Amino acid sequence: MPRTTLQESVMTIEVKGQWSPEWQPLVDAFAANFAMGEAGAGVSLHYRGALVVNIWAGQRSNKLAGIEAREWDEQTLVNIFSAGKGLVAICVLQLIAEGTLALDEPVAGLWPEFAQADKGAVTLRQLLCHRAGLSAFHQHLANEQIFDWQAMATAVAAESPWWIPGTAQGYSPFMFGWALGEIIKRASGYASVNDYFQAKVAGPLGVSCYFGVPDALLDNIADTGPLKRPAGLPNFSTGADSIALGKIMKADPRGVTNRAFSNPISLMTATNSREWRQAQIPAANAHADARALATIFGNLASASGLLNESILPLCWQEQTFEQDQTLGLPLRFSNGFMLSQHQRADCRYGRGERAFGHPGAGGCVAFADPDFEVGFGYVTHRMGQGLLIDERAVRLIDAIYAILE
Repeated sequence: MPRTTLQESVMTIEVKGQWSPEWQPLVDAFAANFAMGEAGAGVSLHYRGALVVNIWAGQRSNKLAGIEAREWDEQTLVNIFSAGKGLVAICVLQLIAEGTLALDEPVAGLWPEFAQADKGAVTLRQLLCHRAGLSAFHQHLANEQIFDWQAMATAVAAESPWWIPGTAQGYSPFMFGWALGEIIKRASGYASVNDYFQAKVAGPLGVSCYFGVPDALLDNIADTGPLKRPAGLPNFSTGADSIALGKIMKADPRGVTNRAFSNPISLMTATNSREWRQAQIPAANAHADARALATIFGNLASASGLLNESILPLCWQEQTFEQDQTLGLPLRFSNGFMLSQHQRADCRYGRGERAFGHPGAGGCVAFADPDFEVGFGYVTHRMGQGLLIDERAVRLIDAIYAILE
């Protein structure tokens, strides 16, 4: 599909990038978000194997680099938080495809120390679909420990499940990445998750996405901060799910939900620090631009080689769907990806029955829709209150499918 380079002022916001005329409604929806509090963001779309939209607008700051206000550009990186879980899953599924890993073999066969604390029978499938009971650490962790890979791998190996593995579903906000990351390291022989990811995913596709941002790119990062919703605008989500989650945490300070997000508190407070940006916290600290996410998920949507066709169905085949013990609402998961709940606009990846992806805290989201051959990436540095797919992204997704349908 041909692309046209345009710069157009829409609702006083200059949207920069590339798009062809038929995608103008998506560009307009993106610009309209800035009247709703958006301050800096990027959106990219792959369709039928081609990058058809790659746009950005607004400003960013990076106080560590002494940047108070600078225009957002194509190279701006954002912490995508849990949207990176899908990238971890891709690495695991690649290793399954080559026969190095098996979904239903005990993890302890590869990682003997993992068998501690009644985890000897826990399988890779259970970890991928949040049914291993490893949603949080019972023991208190020091704030700086999250930046030490070996310390975190040791802590995961020693941790005991919150329930009998396989008997309940409980989203794992952070442990997911350290557990699966150590498996990736051991199975692949690479020195780190990022080394594997660069060699097998980001590098071959020529995209900018990292678990641990290199020194040369630290200045490209946009600080994250709260979304400042303009007064009197009724359309943005009230964050009811986030409010409910906060009540769960407050009601049981020692419970799985509270400890999943706040043990240690640096999981919530350190995300703009250099230590966070350069550590490897795979479930929560991938940094990417929108083009990277759309390119990766577009590759999956069009079966273009990241995963072979025999493995791709693992991305969308439902493994669990029930009331989640960590987040307190019903959720569907495949092998590493969150699936659509079509009755909820804020948990719907496109319109295809096989759509899969993952949202990140505050707004970033990436998904693939093989039925429409769509790969989508949205990054923002202003964090909303929605627990699943932020309403800004919902508007963008709706605009895409209004064009396609």
